[in-house]
Amino acid sequence: MSSALIEKYLEHVRVERRLAVRTVELYAIHLGTLAEKAAAANLPLDQVQTAHIRRWMAQLHGAGRESRGIALVLSCWRGFYRWLGNEGLVGGNPVQDVHAPKADRPLPKALAVDDAVRLAEHHDPDGDPWTEARDRAIVELLYGCGLRVSELVGLDVQASKVARGWVDLASGEAQVLGKGSKRRDVPVGAKAGEALQAWLAVRDDCAALPEARLRDPAGAAALFIGRNGTRFSAQAVWKQLRLRSLKAGLPAPVHPHMLRHSFASHLLQSSSDLRAVQELLGHANITTTQVYTRLDFQHLAKAYDAAHPRARARPETPKAKARDHK
Repeated sequence: MSSALIEKYLEHVRVERRLAVRTVELYAIHLGTLAEKAAAANLPLDQVQTAHIRRWMAQLHGAGRESRGIALVLSCWRGFYRWLGNEGLVGGNPVQDVHAPKADRPLPKALAVDDAVRLAEHHDPDGDPWTEARDRAIVELLYGCGLRVSELVGLDVQASKVARGWVDLASGEAQVLGKGSKRRDVPVGAKAGEALQAWLAVRDDCAALPEARLRDPAGAAALFIGRNGTRFSAQAVWKQLRLRSLKAGLPAPVHPHMLRHSFASHLLQSSSDLRAVQELLGHANITTTQVYTRLDFQHLAKAYDAAHPRARARPETPKAKARDHK
């Protein structure tokens, strides 16, 4: 009876729903698992209850199946019982309110402190000085201020009523427009200030800038521009940052948000002031910031493993092994 129902359902999804061959194959595997578990419980498929589904889901989770995989299995079972309901073979769908366990939120990727400093201080002697000055200022602001790339490219050279953001070097602050059109002030450190001054000293050397001012006056007000004299885009920042990180010899390409993650993680390692980091990042909810405490814990765990005499089992010496075998 169970195998006949499954075969009929597979024929339905193959012919009427026209699912891909591989999808039908996966459905057959998942429904085979369902049939095995029902048989082990001496249950016909049409008498399976929600409690059984929850128990079998827990078994899958306990066997090491990832949340995404469990979600796919449940989706298959849910569709099967929905079809049985449409055929008038079951009164309700036992999988309807069963969901896979939430997957752990992946930790944001952050650079080691040494790698972040190496990227910030990298200098290509064969590079174009104009581009070098701009890209170094970009890295210093992303890492030193924890800016989002959208906040960075929105900065103007000078404050104005229409500016989305700007940097006041005299006061050592930047005003940026973050998510939800919320403005916030961010301190600009000494290194970032020096890099910005160096960039501003050469910014107007761009030959295309006068032409850009005529074509797009608003864009020409941008703090960071490309060789065409127009506002630097987020995509351009991604491209230049990736290129710079590879030239600096970092183990993996760097993207803008990785520097924001590094800013938060390194600040927490030094201060442990979660509320301050929340304000600097512009997070509306502190739970968003708390993910960085997990990064901080990883840093502390590595330091513990490397330094504490009781962190790891000491390797056995030949004498100890001989003594234990006596």
